[in-house]
Amino acid sequence: MTFEIQPTTGNSEWFTQDRFGLFIHWGLYSLGARHEWLQSRERLSPEKYGKYFKRFDPDLYDPELWAQLAGDAGMKYFVVTTKHHEGFCLWDSKLTDYKAPNSPAGRDVLRPMVDAFRRRDMKVGFYHSLIDWHHPHYTVDPKHPLRFDPEFIEASKQRDFAQYRDYLFGQTRELLTEFGPVDLMFYDFSFPEENGLAGKGKDDWGSAELVRMIRELQPNILLNDRLQIGGDITTPEQYIPTRWVEVNGKRVVWETCHTFSGSWGYHREEETWKSVEVLIKMLIDVVSKGGNLLLNVGPTGRGEFDERAIDRLKGIGEWMKRHSRSIYGCTQAPDSFECPRDCRLTYNPQTNRMYLHVYSWPFKNIHLRGFAGRVEYAQLLNDASEIRFKEGFVQSGIEEGAYREGRDESTLTLSLPVKQPNVTVPVIELFLK
Repeated sequence: MTFEIQPTTGNSEWFTQDRFGLFIHWGLYSLGARHEWLQSRERLSPEKYGKYFKRFDPDLYDPELWAQLAGDAGMKYFVVTTKHHEGFCLWDSKLTDYKAPNSPAGRDVLRPMVDAFRRRDMKVGFYHSLIDWHHPHYTVDPKHPLRFDPEFIEASKQRDFAQYRDYLFGQTRELLTEFGPVDLMFYDFSFPEENGLAGKGKDDWGSAELVRMIRELQPNILLNDRLQIGGDITTPEQYIPTRWVEVNGKRVVWETCHTFSGSWGYHREEETWKSVEVLIKMLIDVVSKGGNLLLNVGPTGRGEFDERAIDRLKGIGEWMKRHSRSIYGCTQAPDSFECPRDCRLTYNPQTNRMYLHVYSWPFKNIHLRGFAGRVEYAQLLNDASEIRFKEGFVQSGIEEGAYREGRDESTLTLSLPVKQPNVTVPVIELFLK
């Protein structure tokens, strides 16, 4: 009853067990508080953008609290922006002065974060931008803040991108040798030509050589797919695929990353925040298709999680406290089980249990086609209260009304309480024979 999945070079066993992670976008853009791409959107030169470097002072930063909030929400790993496109580094890199220790923060802010999350037995992931709008040898492209500046475009011809590539390799080596075992590297990103300007891809980054170096330094690490040469994890962004993601006709290990609202970095005035119910349903939906959810928070310039993010994390945690069995270690249900309308199925192949997530609570009954003769016991997961059931036929013959209800010999019918349980999304745990 298991699916064949394209094997990974890195260790994906923990990844497909844990299913739920925290993404953290934190950098100088947190001070601008109006989207992490503000430097590009507003076409700011490194000199103009430098005002944020002079003011980066997260005096309320408490990585232990961050780890606690993530752990209480049921998250099992985290991925943090070691360096976003702006080029600012959270750690004490020996290869640049554009880093947290040289800002008013006066310290490496990455290391205590890694330590705090590890103390809670959470896996460590690093997001690292392939793009760098601050480096003196990073050349113009369609994403660069100065892409429409004729003087910069001309001056860019004199830049030696090979020197930037060496910098990219050097910083990767630092991250993979100075912080202990790193479980996941999330590079971002390759892009095509646009508006007459050349994009950047695998040849520019030296992707093949970069991956060889990474595998030598940390053989078990998981790599995402944005170096343009494949990867262990396929990473759709800000949407949920309609089915299990496939590459070249084969199912792959995959993860979708999403924001609470419309911005990855802290955005003071963003108002499109998703509700706790929507976020929980996103997590369920992703796992029901064999994937992981990486949910993002953008801390403020003072080092705190936005109160709106804390509210959502606590709401998810309240649900996960009683329903995490339907998420951890679970995957898509075998095709022989038909999912009823307004529901999602997840399946744990180790325990041989099926989980029915009820998005819209019905009146009295749910009919499960393909389940008859395959279920030993059923219960609500939130309180372990029994759910009684019947099958389409009884020993004396066709049960009266069975066909009127749309049942047949393959259908198992759950007898539900009229009132929905007081949880965001009710889950029925089915113990299979």
